[in-house]
Amino acid sequence: MRKFMGSYFGRLGSFVVLGILLFLASNRVDELRVYQGATVAMYIVAIASLILLTGYSGQVSLGHGALLAIGGYAAALARIHLSAPIWLCFVIAVIATAMAGAVLGTAAARLSGPYLAGSTLALAVGLPSIANQFHILGGEQGLLFDVGAPPASLGADFTQYKWFFWIAAVVALISIWWLQNILRSRFGRTWRAVRSNEVAAELAGIHVGKSKTLAFTVSSGLAGLAGALLAMTIGTVSPSAFPLTLSFALLTGAVLSGVTTLSGVMIGALTLVVMPDIADAISNRFASSENVATNLPGLLVSALLILVVLLVPNGPVEQFRTIRTRKSANR
Repeated sequence: MRKFMGSYFGRLGSFVVLGILLFLASNRVDELRVYQGATVAMYIVAIASLILLTGYSGQVSLGHGALLAIGGYAAALARIHLSAPIWLCFVIAVIATAMAGAVLGTAAARLSGPYLAGSTLALAVGLPSIANQFHILGGEQGLLFDVGAPPASLGADFTQYKWFFWIAAVVALISIWWLQNILRSRFGRTWRAVRSNEVAAELAGIHVGKSKTLAFTVSSGLAGLAGALLAMTIGTVSPSAFPLTLSFALLTGAVLSGVTTLSGVMIGALTLVVMPDIADAISNRFASSENVATNLPGLLVSALLILVVLLVPNGPVEQFRTIRTRKSANR
């Protein structure tokens, strides 16, 4: 018990220190980097939700962007029609998406492999058309999501982008800390058992269907929270804000992070954010056309994804742990 509490408070202290460092760093970088930091935080939450679903419970989702859209719309509707404070908008986004995930998870528990992947992909493809049919969702133009100006007590020099970063960073830190504790609990062990061998898990007394549904529900809630963060950073919620490419980008980020561990989630999030800058630098260097500059980020991410799958299929962090374990065993 003492060891567990020490580990628990140790992780909490680490997250507090990291949060302080991030806040100090936000005062020393320009507006673009602060905005990118908020986007990285959003991707961290979104990729973590996918790692939970795929890496820990063994369920494959190709349409996770649709869950982000549900969270974004829920937060925007709560802000517009209920004048809810921003924290309550995030809570509503989590609850609404978790409820949708519970419904989807009940069906997903009966599916596996390509059938489940195809079902989630169909959801991501069909959601924009569904959103356009309801006037309350704003149609093609979507809805505005204004979180308001930062508190005056933070000073006149405290910008809107910095406010976005502070909110997103706090949400990301709390989410990852909470998720790490969940994955170290009985629920996490149950999900890993189901992923490894469903028959053995059933023989051990685990209800596989309920376990998968719970994993889908928790993953959906986190995805909805990421969707609310995305809506906050871009200031709007519309079908074009949650395209099919977003789902593929999240899957790519999860693979780059290492789909079986949360430790590398920052790697995937940073890659997705900085890749457009790298593409712009390359296109400007070689005076490429605008069409090349537009498609180059996707090409670079795809190439990097292939290299990771071939060279470090479990992600760089897990690969490093394996090498270190082997070295320790050989001593």
